[in-house]
Amino acid sequence: MSVLAPQRGQVYDPCCGVASTLALASEYSKSHSNKSGEVSIYGQEANPTTWRLAVMNLAIRGIDFNLGKEPADSFVRDQHPDLRADYAVAGPPFNISDWWHGSLEGDPRWVYGTPPQGNANYAWLQHMLYHLKPTGRAGIVLANGSMSSSQNSEGEIRRAMVEADKVEVMVALPGQLFFNTQIPACLWFLVKEKRARQSEVLFIDARKLGSMISRVQCEFTDDVIERIAGTVEAWRGSPSTLAGEGRGEGANTYADIPGYCRSVTLAEIAEHGHVLTPGRYVGAEAVEDDDEAFADKMQKLTETLGEQMAKGAELDQLIRQKLGSLGYEF
Repeated sequence: MSVLAPQRGQVYDPCCGVASTLALASEYSKSHSNKSGEVSIYGQEANPTTWRLAVMNLAIRGIDFNLGKEPADSFVRDQHPDLRADYAVAGPPFNISDWWHGSLEGDPRWVYGTPPQGNANYAWLQHMLYHLKPTGRAGIVLANGSMSSSQNSEGEIRRAMVEADKVEVMVALPGQLFFNTQIPACLWFLVKEKRARQSEVLFIDARKLGSMISRVQCEFTDDVIERIAGTVEAWRGSPSTLAGEGRGEGANTYADIPGYCRSVTLAEIAEHGHVLTPGRYVGAEAVEDDDEAFADKMQKLTETLGEQMAKGAELDQLIRQKLGSLGYEF
């Protein structure tokens, strides 16, 4: 939510569940703007029970909302066909295979290609882009496979979206971050029309930034969330790095950090087959250089290993002697 930073305008979630994300957007707006109720909440949910829980969740918080007239599938029975939102946010179930209906053939939402009938990931991406204003921005959680899959038409749709400059930021997430699935996930941030950083995509590899709070559950601390949001904000506000600009020091100046973040041109992404996996672009984390020559370091390590092996042989002989005195033979 800190990356989207919805302070005013329409916020839309096409698969809102119990509307927790929409409630969070409303709270974010209230805490970051001078007035309350600066955002208008729109959502949709297909499951009737979940839809009623969403209505109750928003109502008891005193949040005005529009979740459509009834529970309905966002693809087949779009409850907000004319909505063009400032922000779209979603965490749909990963890799839905039974989403397709014959009526969706030739749908105007499929600007970048008809999504494969066996996976809804690229249907969600295009649905959200369709519902954005020209200045709108979207954030969506998807399975890691969405960043690199070339099955059916997914690779071609991703290529078309990248070449149209609709992809703004990609974030790789650690595993075990979500209660309802162990599948590794990522964050896509899309824009309807890119006003800054044209022909560039920011990649952030946050896989190592999670903290384990139990044997099976990982989370991001507030500091990590602020770091990621701050990185994106600085990147959006800094000059393009295409000519080596924007590399100076300063609180609001972006700089690539090996192993963590890198701004990449669309031309370089094309060289990688339009794969959007951050680890492919950010490189390895920088290691501190101690200025010690490799030969000298190797010599020291070899000597240390020799000493440890000799000590190990002495201990082995001592153990054999002790066991021999107890009547054991080798």
